[in-house]
Amino acid sequence: TAPLSHRLMDGGINLCRDIELHSFGGANLTKILKNLKQLKGTTAAALFFVVLEQLVALALPLMMSLIINNGISTENMQYVKQVGLAMIAVSVLGVAVAVVSSYFSSKTSMLFGKIIRENIFLKVETLSQSDIDVIGTPSLITRSTSDIKVLQDFVLQSLKMIISAPVMLIGGTIMAFFMNARMALIMFAVFPIIALVAWIVFKLVVPLFKKRQLMTDEVNRFLRQKLSGIRVIRAFNTTEYEDGRFTEMNNRLSAFILKFSRIMSTLIPVCIIIVSVVLAVLIYISCRSIDSLTDTIKSQNSVGDLIAFVVYMVMVIAAISITAAMFVIVPRANISAKRINEIMAIEPKITDPVEPETISDDEKGTVEFRNVSFSYGNDENERNVLSNVSFIAESGKTTAIIGATGSGKTTLINLISRFYDVKEGQILFGGHDVRHLAQSDLHSRIAYVPQRGMLFSGSIRDNLLYGDENADDEDLQRALDISQATEFVSELPNGIDSFVTQNATNYSGGQKQRLSIARALVRKADVFIFDDSFSALDFRTDSRLRKAIKENVRATVIIVAQRVGTIMEADRIVVLDEGRIVGQGTHKELFDSCEVYREIALSQLSEEEVKAHG
Repeated sequence: TAPLSHRLMDGGINLCRDIELHSFGGANLTKILKNLKQLKGTTAAALFFVVLEQLVALALPLMMSLIINNGISTENMQYVKQVGLAMIAVSVLGVAVAVVSSYFSSKTSMLFGKIIRENIFLKVETLSQSDIDVIGTPSLITRSTSDIKVLQDFVLQSLKMIISAPVMLIGGTIMAFFMNARMALIMFAVFPIIALVAWIVFKLVVPLFKKRQLMTDEVNRFLRQKLSGIRVIRAFNTTEYEDGRFTEMNNRLSAFILKFSRIMSTLIPVCIIIVSVVLAVLIYISCRSIDSLTDTIKSQNSVGDLIAFVVYMVMVIAAISITAAMFVIVPRANISAKRINEIMAIEPKITDPVEPETISDDEKGTVEFRNVSFSYGNDENERNVLSNVSFIAESGKTTAIIGATGSGKTTLINLISRFYDVKEGQILFGGHDVRHLAQSDLHSRIAYVPQRGMLFSGSIRDNLLYGDENADDEDLQRALDISQATEFVSELPNGIDSFVTQNATNYSGGQKQRLSIARALVRKADVFIFDDSFSALDFRTDSRLRKAIKENVRATVIIVAQRVGTIMEADRIVVLDEGRIVGQGTHKELFDSCEVYREIALSQLSEEEVKAHG
């Protein structure tokens, strides 16, 4: 049975591919359907039971015709009972087969969606931030949800339609010709009319599919932005304004979908009306023919054949309607497949070298920038965010980076972790160009705390274990102590096992920052990067935390800060201004020699306070 099942599956996939390629002119759907080869068992089972279901359905009208012609016409009730019981048994079998067919079709569809979602998730994990920026986060969300749902529905419908329609059409046509060849020929004369209607709808609908998905992307982008900034919207009392914008956007999408649905909904009803009118004419002609007959037995036989013929023609109508529906279903799925293939086809700009270099224990910890320039765009004329940046963050020492908003501080930090690659120059980690290191090796040596205290839903313990999944309770407690989080965590009802909501909305900004710092401190890293991670802390907590880090962390520490008080005691301070280094040195050296640093310091502290720390 295995070879037969595989042939059934391959035949079904090939049929899907042929319809998609030859009728609709695209290879995107074919490429996506190749994932069904991972589901050979369930796909083959679904195809087998779909075919069996249609064969059972084709047997019933013939059995009904036999009852009328050979049982009722001759008043042979024994024959009626025998064939009737057989017909009941076949009907029960048909119901059972239909249930099993639906089960395997649904299972195949759900597993197919699972595979696609997993593939996208794994693919996105390999992409750099610049790769993700090309598509955009809102569109990625739409493609990972709405477009995959479209493809799941397509697979489910295809397993039922693409296989059942040919069996129903061919089987019904053969049986209809067997019953009455002349009327069957008349019936099939309407095929060109149906094909014309389907082609017109196809031409109207296909251009709308992509526009619909793009409009959905735009609505998702707006919703994401509004939900993220709900507090700002309320604070500035612009709720009505934002509601008006969303209502306008939502109305446009709704109107477009209604227009789209009206066009699609006309196809099958028009086909049914055309075929039904022709079928009514054929039944009328057949009845007139029967009335003109004088032989009673022949008349009864004609009645049985006529009823069976009508049932078979209804099957043919259903098959034709399904085929017409494919003109709508396949292009829609093809658009979604194209959008998903666009993600899968992205070649990551940042990749691991073929033969990555290894950092030795003697080299670890030192980070050096050599004449680094960087811009976010690919255009050669794009203005650099960083220009000719050179400095060294020595192993075991604290290096601070300060500058005005927009001076390139966070960009500089992102380059160390290789979220982006430099445009010119080199970044050396432990004496090796970061582009020559495996990303997993590089990231395992860096503990990073972003500007925003990002926590995941779960427990505090779960979040801390992101730093090191093998950390024990002693490691976790040490990290909480250094980050000054022990006090508030110990007061929580469940302590370290207390729940963290999505985006950690049940904690204050300062608490989230301290937990994010604790998560980084759990990791036994060579370099700790704090990207303005003390901004939500009060001065007392900030001071205690920096003191604890200095006493307990024996690694390279890089701090990005806006507050001069946070970085005064750093071993080296790098001052950025419009993407260029305008000063390096200690706090005292810079206050005396760097005008930019002096302005920043005096804008926050009095000259006496600044000199007191010198």
